[in-house]
Amino acid sequence: MNNHYPFVNSPLPYPYDAMEPYIDALTMELHHNRHLQTYVDNLNKLLKDYPAYHRLSLEELLLYVKSLPENIQTGIQNNAGGVYNHILYFSCLKNPSADILPGPLEQLIPKYFQDFEGFRAAFTKAALSVFGSGYAWLAADAFGHLHIMTTSNQDTPFSQNLFPLLNLDVWEHAYYLKHYNDRAAYIGDWFHLANWEQAAENYRRLFP
Repeated sequence: MNNHYPFVNSPLPYPYDAMEPYIDALTMELHHNRHLQTYVDNLNKLLKDYPAYHRLSLEELLLYVKSLPENIQTGIQNNAGGVYNHILYFSCLKNPSADILPGPLEQLIPKYFQDFEGFRAAFTKAALSVFGSGYAWLAADAFGHLHIMTTSNQDTPFSQNLFPLLNLDVWEHAYYLKHYNDRAAYIGDWFHLANWEQAAENYRRLFP
């Protein structure tokens, strides 16, 4: 995807059925080609008449949304957030997930959550706590400390001065075709797919 206007919905880096049997191919196709595409289209429409902001990246649009014209702030927050959140979500899926936490996460997960099972329990609890639509996140603060957090709709950790490492989309469109309204089963299946290598790379990019 272009990192500035006009944004383009790049193909997934894997086939639609790559996450089977945990996420079905039709869900992946609809999620990427329709839901994400809608956010991309809406974001481009919002920015079209504002050339001064055409060079801003997704991250910059979200970090500085309050400095944008007031009449587009909410639209940018929702649609730039929708694009950013989905790109991170798709990039943080891998089948199969790594058996061993890579790089800095090998030390950081036990440091902040006692062990991986402690992290899994806390992350699952957070993801189940999201009312309606939103995301659960593993994020880092400016000091490199890890945090589990949630956001509603298409909000991002940037609004709380945190930097995303990995997220879990708990909007029903992410799982309803396979899991119906059983979010807990979807979360359990997601742990078979969490791309810890990408999360570790995201941390290293922030804290080289």
